[in-house]
Formats: sequence, C-alpha cells, structure tokens
Amino acid sequence: MAGRQTGRHRRPAEEQATYREVFAVGEFRALWLAQALSFVGDQLAQVALAVLVYQHTGSALQTAVTYALTYLPPIVGGPVLSGLADLFPRRTVMIVCDVLRACLVALMALVQMPFAGLCLLVFAAVLLGAPFTAARAAVLPDVLEGDRYVAGSAINNMTHQGTQMLGFLAGGAIVAAVGPYDALAIDALTFGLSAVILVGGLRPRAAPKRRERDSLGLWRGTRDGAKLVFGDPVLRALVSFAWLCAFYVVPEGLAAPYAATFDGSAVTVGLLMSAMPTGMVLGAFLFSRFVRPTNRLRVMGWMSMAACLPLVGAGVHPPLWGVVALWALSGMGSAYQLAANAAFVAAVPASGRGQAFGLAQSGILAGQGLGILVAGAATQVLGPQTVVALAGVAGLSVAAMLSLSWNQVRGGVISGMTEPAEPVEVTASREDDLPGIRRSAPAP
Repeated sequence: MAGRQTGRHRRPAEEQATYREVFAVGEFRALWLAQALSFVGDQLAQVALAVLVYQHTGSALQTAVTYALTYLPPIVGGPVLSGLADLFPRRTVMIVCDVLRACLVALMALVQMPFAGLCLLVFAAVLLGAPFTAARAAVLPDVLEGDRYVAGSAINNMTHQGTQMLGFLAGGAIVAAVGPYDALAIDALTFGLSAVILVGGLRPRAAPKRRERDSLGLWRGTRDGAKLVFGDPVLRALVSFAWLCAFYVVPEGLAAPYAATFDGSAVTVGLLMSAMPTGMVLGAFLFSRFVRPTNRLRVMGWMSMAACLPLVGAGVHPPLWGVVALWALSGMGSAYQLAANAAFVAAVPASGRGQAFGLAQSGILAGQGLGILVAGAATQVLGPQTVVALAGVAGLSVAAMLSLSWNQVRGGVISGMTEPAEPVEVTASREDDLPGIRRSAPAP
C-alpha cells in the first residue's frame, strides 16, 4: 500500500503526520492537484452557467433550475453509480469520468443549444462526479496510511473551503473578462488536465471486487452498501455525524436574506458566506495538527455540538461582526468531520469503500439541500435570524443524542487504534515484490 511504513514495525498509532510528509507522497500530490483543478473548474462553471442561462432566457427561475441541477444528480444517482468505484479499478473510473466531463462541458462551450439540452448536459456532467468522488475517496486510504490519511483529508478539506472562499469572486472576474462560453472551455480544460495528471501520477490498482463473482448489479450493490453502513453501530454513528451538516449548513443558504437585515450589499453577502468556510479551514488545520488521533475521537461528540451551538446566538440578533464570528466558530467546530471520516475509512472493508462513501456523500448532499429548502420556506414566516437559531437548537439536540450513542462504541474504535501492530517481515528481494515500497510516481 502506498505510503505504508517500511521496516519491521509500523508508525505508532499516536504519532502525528505532518503536511510536508503527506505532500512527499507523489500519488497524493497527483490526487490533490487533480482535485484542486476540479474545484476551481466547478466554481467557474457555476458562475458561467448562471450568466449564460440568464443572458439567453432572462428568467431567474430557469437560472435557479440550472443551479439546482448541480445538486440533484448526486442525490438521485450517487448511491448507485458510486458502486462503479468498487467494480472497476478506481484510477480508471476517475480518468474516464474526467474525460467524459471534459467532453460534455466542451460541448456546452462550443454549441449554442436550447435550455432543455443545456440542462441535460449539466445533469450528465454533474452525475459523473458521483463515481469520480467515490473513487477518489476510496483510493486515498490506499495512498495515505494512518495519520497521514487524516492530514491528507485536512489538506483536501482546506483546499475545498479555500476554493469556495475565492472561487466565486475569481469566477465572476473570469466570466466578465472572457465571456461564459470561453469560461466553460476553461472548465473543460481543467477536467482534461485532471485526467492527464491522474494518468501520470497515480499508479494502477486492481478492482477491489471481481465483477464476475462478487457483483450482482449496481442496484444490488447499493442495497448491500446500505446494509453494510446501517447494520454496523460504528458505521451508523459515523455516517450520522457526517449528515449532521444538514443543520449547520443553513446559514450559508440564508446568507442573502440575512445580509438584508443589515445593509443587503453584495459585500455583506460575501462576508457572511465566507465566514463558515474560513472557520472550517482554521478548524481543520488546528484539529489535524495539534490534536492526537485518539483524542480526536474522544472530543468528536463535543465538537459536533460546538458546530451547532454558536448558531443559537443568532436568536439575540447580534451585530454583523458578531454574526461573522459565530458562523466562523461553527465552521471551526465542524472539523470533527476529519475524525469521523478517518474512523469511517478504518471501519469499512476496502472492497465496499466506494459504495459506502457514495452513500455517505449522497446523504450529505440530500441533507444539505433539504435543510436549506426547509430553512428558506421558514424564513418567509419567521425571519433569517430566528431560523438560523432554530437550526442551531435542532442540530445541537441531534448532536447530543449522537454523542451519547458514540460514547457507547468509541472505546472499541480507540482500542483498535492503540493496539500494537504486528511485526512486518520483509522477505522479498525485488522492489516490485515489497509490500511496503512502491516505485516513485512521476511528479504531477
């Protein structure tokens, strides 16, 4: 396995990995760069599509429908298509998805088409993101082992939140400079570059399942994935912690009406929308660098409550700086997701990792979409401050219940981390046969 320690003994469980150590792994650099390109391209495409549709239709509703299509496909098809990451080599799945998405986005850039055709292409392109994301998430534990995985996840999280903070602003500037069609062409190029990077920087691995024996179809695999996750108390608790984001994502969805309670300017909207991602970046850095692996699991319940508690303060109508501070604190609390993710990886069998990650990701998207939809409807009656406060109260209550159930099973998880590893004998004489050594991957 790439990134595994060589010699007779593995790294002690409590030793923390550094970011430099993670970036020293060539395969991680390839995955990270491909991911960063995809994130940048996604932000650019969202702005370009919104401008393009509104320019051609003049309809705010059709523009909103196009934007909504960036959320719907993973919810609808994600749990099913994510199983491809277990049935086929994960590197192949990622490369094929990138190439297909590059072709679809290039078609949008080159051909003027009716609204229905554009919606169809957007739906297909976003749908291909489900198996890509599942494959990337499933292969990361093969590239990074132990606490390297947690540090790598923190880097990916900070990259994601960083592109969210800056992506819309930069995307708007690019679209204004080159136009929506050229911006879509740039997005297609990012997918193509991602595929090239993965071809050169990620080594091939066999499919975790043998299709002729182990696979009985994607729908059967989806059902088996659900049974795997919800039939195990540890996995059930961890995926529930992941889905808790449905509550603390509400402020981002209400940023515009919340800003209207102050001055309603675009600057205020942007300030509010950037508050939580900024807190997430800071929280992920502190949590991954200064908290020991087992302690992350011990405080995970408390941090999940800390992700929801600051939102309750919205009920007292604080000033703008207070709202920004509360939302940033909520973002910092959400760093518990790093510990939940790492424990989830350790508990899921490698052969079902893609399906399990796809199920978890689809639940996250569905919860976020439903949470924002319900909050938006309630805001019409109660106002944004009250709705954000109620989301905090509801999330805090659910987090407390999850923490109680987690306390009953976390001891076994922590024990599994702290048990001494068995000695690893190295007897092979050729580099290709060494279980803990891989050939250096080309730099991305």
